[in-house]
Amino acid sequence: MPATLVAQDALMLGTRAMEGHDFQTARRHLEEATRLEPASYEANWRLAAVLLDIGKQVPEERRDPARDSLYVVAESYARRATAAKPDGADGHFILANAIGRTSLTKSKKERIQRAAEIRAEALRAIEIDPKHDGAYHVLGRWHAEIQRLSALERFFAKNFMGAAIFNEASWDEAERLLRVAVDLRPQWVYHRLDLALILADRQKWSEAKAQLDVIAQLPPLEPMDATYKRQALALATRVATHLKP
Repeated sequence: MPATLVAQDALMLGTRAMEGHDFQTARRHLEEATRLEPASYEANWRLAAVLLDIGKQVPEERRDPARDSLYVVAESYARRATAAKPDGADGHFILANAIGRTSLTKSKKERIQRAAEIRAEALRAIEIDPKHDGAYHVLGRWHAEIQRLSALERFFAKNFMGAAIFNEASWDEAERLLRVAVDLRPQWVYHRLDLALILADRQKWSEAKAQLDVIAQLPPLEPMDATYKRQALALATRVATHLKP
């Protein structure tokens, strides 16, 4: 069988396993697809996404070199995807995610320097596909994470690390973008959890509770949803202390 047909079969099997959340099987097939067709946009961004999903099974606070290596490899495949198809929204979205995850392994200075690229990739995904809920989420979280830095950290980032882009960040934009993500995909637990976190940061306790109440009723659709629901429950306990009886 010609290599192209074998690659197409591998891509099909990888996509099917990916959609079924069998990430290890998906990884095996998609690695084969990219080996046979290194410039395949679809195979590269899907493989990057699968590697990120595998890595996310390990909690962020735990030191895990194997997980960190997965993120680095995921970023390389995502870059191949955007090179293969510059007008592919999913490629830019996955690249923004991969850069963010890989940045967790970097020094604070490197994380700050890479923040501009995360923003640029998310904006490009939205430019290509104005209804890409994941890209709105990434961009909204970008605003929130910068706002969560201390005033001193933001000052040093902007004045000594060349991160003038941090001036663009705001809580208003963080909340607006996450609301767009929720509107586009209301059943997605992760969108609502990050929106609730932003609302809690802004001390909008009743609005945060409303999002958390919805999360409690949503069925799990993704492997990480059980974790996100536990986080939502913990946040709900904290939010409740700020609400009047």
